[in-house]
Amino acid sequence: MTATRVTARWLAALLAAFAHFTGGSPPETIRVSHGYGLLYLPLMVMQSQGLIEKQARAMGVPDVRVRWTVLDGGNLISDAMLAGNLDVAGIGVPGFLTLWSKARGIPRSEVVGISALSSAALSLDTNRSRIRNLADFRRGDRIAIPGVRTSLESVALEMAAAKVFGVEHYDRLDSLTVSMPHPKAVGALLSPGSRIDAHFASPPFSYEELQNPRVHRILDSTDVLGHATLDVVFAAKHFVEKNPRLITAFLAAQRQADAYIEQNPRAAAELYVRVSHSKLSVGMVERMLADPSMKFSTTPVGVMDFARFMSRVGEIQVKPTRWTDLFVPEIQGEHGS
Repeated sequence: MTATRVTARWLAALLAAFAHFTGGSPPETIRVSHGYGLLYLPLMVMQSQGLIEKQARAMGVPDVRVRWTVLDGGNLISDAMLAGNLDVAGIGVPGFLTLWSKARGIPRSEVVGISALSSAALSLDTNRSRIRNLADFRRGDRIAIPGVRTSLESVALEMAAAKVFGVEHYDRLDSLTVSMPHPKAVGALLSPGSRIDAHFASPPFSYEELQNPRVHRILDSTDVLGHATLDVVFAAKHFVEKNPRLITAFLAAQRQADAYIEQNPRAAAELYVRVSHSKLSVGMVERMLADPSMKFSTTPVGVMDFARFMSRVGEIQVKPTRWTDLFVPEIQGEHGS
C-alpha cells in the first residue's frame, strides 16, 4: 500500500471520528444526586448497577452519561438545582414542595416531581435522660437535622409540635434545631460531652444511635405522618421537557431498582454497606429493609398532607390542589395521594 493511500485512509478515519464527536448527536448527560441513608437506596442501586444507562440503551439511546454526586439537606439540594448544577435529585418532600412553590411560574427555575422514592420511620433520639417527650426540651438544647426549615426532619418536627402544642405553636422547637448531616450528627450524639442533645434521624442512623444505652427514642414519625412518602425524586422542569427519553429511562431504572431491593434484600444490604462505607453489619441493614415501615415505590403517598400543613403555616405560598399537580404525567395514573 502506498504512502498516499495510507494517508488518505488515516485522514478519512480522522474525519469520521470528528464527525461522530461534533455531529448532531452528542452523548446525553444527566446529573443526579442522592443523600445519605437507606432512604436513598434505590438511587444507590441505580448508580452501582448502571441502570439508567442500561434502560436508555434498551430504548435506543446508546450514549448516556450519568454523573452522580452526594448532597444532603433540602437547602443544599435546592441551591444546586437553582444554580443549574443538578438535573435530577432525591430530596425530602418538604424541600421539594418549598422549591416547587417558590419557582412556580418562573422560567428556567420551575421544578417537577418525577416519582416518589421511599418511606420509613424517622426517629427523634436523645442522649439526655431528662428528655422524655417534646415538652421536655428547653432553651439551650440542640436538635440536629439535615437542614433548618426546609428539610424533611425539620417539617416533621414542626408537624409533631403542632400535634402536641397546637398548630399555632408549630415552630416552638425551631430555634433549637441546628443543621448537620446525618453521619456527623450520629457522631455528635454519641460523643461524651456532646453539645448535641437530640437528632431526628432516618435509617440506618437511628438504628445505630439506639444501640447505645445512653440514647433513647422520643418519638417515631409514623405517629405523626403515618406511612407517608418521605423522599421524592424531582428535576428541573426544562430538563424534563427537553429530555423525555432520559426521564422514561430514569423511571424504568428506578422501578428496576425497587424490584431488585424487594427480591434481593441481602444483596441490597451488601450494596448499601459497600457504597455508603457503613460500619453496620450487612445483617443489621437487611433487618432494617425488612421493617414494615421501610418501602421503596414510585407512587407518592401522603404528599398532600405535607402540602396542606406547610400551606397552613405559611411555609409555601402556592399550594397544589392535588398530588398530580406536582409530578410528571408518566406517574399520574398511579394511585397516589
